[in-house]
Amino acid sequence: MIPGRGKHGPGTERRGAAGSEAGHDLAVDPDGQTGAAPLEARFDAPEPIDLRLSMEVLRHGPGDPTIRFGRDGVWLARRTGAGPACLRIWIEPGEAAVRAQAWGTGAAPALDAVPGLAGLLDEPARLVPLHPLVRDLQRRFGGLRLPRTGQLLAALIPAVTEQKVTAGEAHGSYAALVRRLGERAPGPLPLRLPPTGASLATLPYFEFHPMGLERRRAELVTRIARLESRIEGFMGLGPATTHLRLREIPGIGPWTAAEACRVAFGDPDAISLGDAHLPDLVAWALAREPSGDDARMLELLAPYPGQRGRVVRLLEVSRIAIPRFGPRFAPRHIERI
Repeated sequence: MIPGRGKHGPGTERRGAAGSEAGHDLAVDPDGQTGAAPLEARFDAPEPIDLRLSMEVLRHGPGDPTIRFGRDGVWLARRTGAGPACLRIWIEPGEAAVRAQAWGTGAAPALDAVPGLAGLLDEPARLVPLHPLVRDLQRRFGGLRLPRTGQLLAALIPAVTEQKVTAGEAHGSYAALVRRLGERAPGPLPLRLPPTGASLATLPYFEFHPMGLERRRAELVTRIARLESRIEGFMGLGPATTHLRLREIPGIGPWTAAEACRVAFGDPDAISLGDAHLPDLVAWALAREPSGDDARMLELLAPYPGQRGRVVRLLEVSRIAIPRFGPRFAPRHIERI
């Protein structure tokens, strides 16, 4: 196949096992049987991309069973309409391209999702920095991209587990949910697939309790799982309309809607209002004010219409230390109650 002329878009090469450019051991599928070698693809990347930094937003804590970061790339378990898949995405040193391998019955559509997942569809140059700090961060983190998964329910479930709890609690609950309901992904690594809407929709709320979810969040998970088809249909509406439609669902507020839209769409304008830390981070970074609220955060980000979420992401990866005041959230350990 001639680069840039394939049916999968400009700057794309795709090969099956027989035409693989880089050899790979035969994959082992979830049943423990030796399967076919992976499908492979190569996507042109005119600008340098930091895959690990960009795709970090897709990982929900260090124990997330659906994703793994290694020296050989980013590994991700993913569901598709054709079946489950496991992706390995990486960049060869000195090469202006993103490479990917995929295993499973959903390998082909999983490869189709790689440009979005790797940030190749993102347009970071749309951000025009007006603050010296933002300009500096844009230069320092030039490889940062906003990934686009194209899947809303898979983005909503971890966002719901993260509502009004500490990061450790949220990450533990999501990992437990995946281990309980997500089957082994195809491919050579022991990743697990995100739970299906069907498996979540029928689970009674008390079954969520050992996974650290109280009744309110548990019932919200089952509610959105039952609306899976409707929710995934929002992907055709764009992020702004989808944000509004999601907020019509009881239990989903501006924070949860923004968290889901920023990864499902790669929305550069998504701002998680109601976050316990973001207003302070924005206020300190952009105005040297020791604390802030949502109104002040929106005021400071107003010069960046359409790119407010990108500015926030740059501030997040900068690891700027902000002053801490008042008590912090304490873990509740729902599973022990």
